[in-house]
Amino acid sequence: MPDRLPISRRTVLTAGALGALGTTLPLGTAPAAAATVPASPGTGQRRNLRFRADGTFKVVQFNDTQDDELTDRRTVELMEKVLDQEKPDFVVINGDVITGGCETRLAVKQAINNVVMPMESRRIPWAVTYGNHDEDSLPQSGVDEAGMLKVYRSYEYNVNAENTRGVTGTSNTIVTIGTAAKKNREAFALWLMDSGRYAPDAIDGQDFAGYPAWDWLRMDQVAWYREQSQRLEQRRGRKVPGLMFLHIALWEHRFMWWGGVDTRTAADAARGKARHGIVGERNEDECPGPFNSGMFNAILERGDVKGVFVGHDHINDYVGDYYGVMLGYAPGTGFGAYGLSGAERNRMRGGRVFELKETGEDVAITTRVVYARDLGIDLTANDQPMKPLPLGPRQQRI
Repeated sequence: MPDRLPISRRTVLTAGALGALGTTLPLGTAPAAAATVPASPGTGQRRNLRFRADGTFKVVQFNDTQDDELTDRRTVELMEKVLDQEKPDFVVINGDVITGGCETRLAVKQAINNVVMPMESRRIPWAVTYGNHDEDSLPQSGVDEAGMLKVYRSYEYNVNAENTRGVTGTSNTIVTIGTAAKKNREAFALWLMDSGRYAPDAIDGQDFAGYPAWDWLRMDQVAWYREQSQRLEQRRGRKVPGLMFLHIALWEHRFMWWGGVDTRTAADAARGKARHGIVGERNEDECPGPFNSGMFNAILERGDVKGVFVGHDHINDYVGDYYGVMLGYAPGTGFGAYGLSGAERNRMRGGRVFELKETGEDVAITTRVVYARDLGIDLTANDQPMKPLPLGPRQQRI
């Protein structure tokens, strides 16, 4: 891999797609296989994810592991303890996997390796989405998101899709989960979207002073979701329920909390909580981009995605029902990133668990948060860097 890869995250059009169907793809896109994992490490054989024989499947969402190669040791401890307690079937690190401070390509690989080895060593399929901080080390390391994707895909149990022309972002991916009853019939879908980094400096000569500075899902990504959702329905013969993961919150997360668009009083928050059944904490403002992407509208139209879960805002962990769609946060997992103030800094560290259960043709979803504070992990408000874990042979060669 060269010191500076030629393609960077929002200059490339990418997509991970479902397997080829009889219908014609829109101009500029091409089909790719649905995400799968090796049948056994090193064989090159592939198998689809499936519900267990008892009709259950468990997903863990970690968010904002966000550190350099000297990862805080408690981040890895938290991940390992959650995995050992929950024994999930799939894990997503939902953006800001790493951050600035990685001065070399080796350091980037080490920072990644530290937080993916908990899954790799347990042979748990996993994937990542990208956040606004993943490329913070690019000027020093020369490794952009496309380069990171090569590193991720070098691991045995990673299921991130390759990049394909046609959709903004890096490794937008559909992970399909087969039903327990029939080997090749999809029962559920996990949509992993790249929500970008930051808004541009200006559009049409107008800057963004006074507006949120974050990025947003682009319309081609919304169209990609809609088109692939339709194709999955065509292949399956019915709409396939699912969950969507992206790093940066939708505007609808904020609207749900406040029970309105231009409301910000305690009474408004109480109305939002009562109407939408919100549980959990909100300790900072939601940070969406300056424009509403329209993704929620597309989700309402399609009726298959049952929840949209984000991170980015480390000290929020709430979830609610926004007009039939769960909207929620996983708290920050990484002890090296910002948290609450003072001695409370690490109180919110954790991961979100999703328990899926096949119920006839549908899938029931329950979710909860597991916290470091309940797992016997040191919450002292300090930094506890670890020595980087050794790279495997494949990662050394990249």
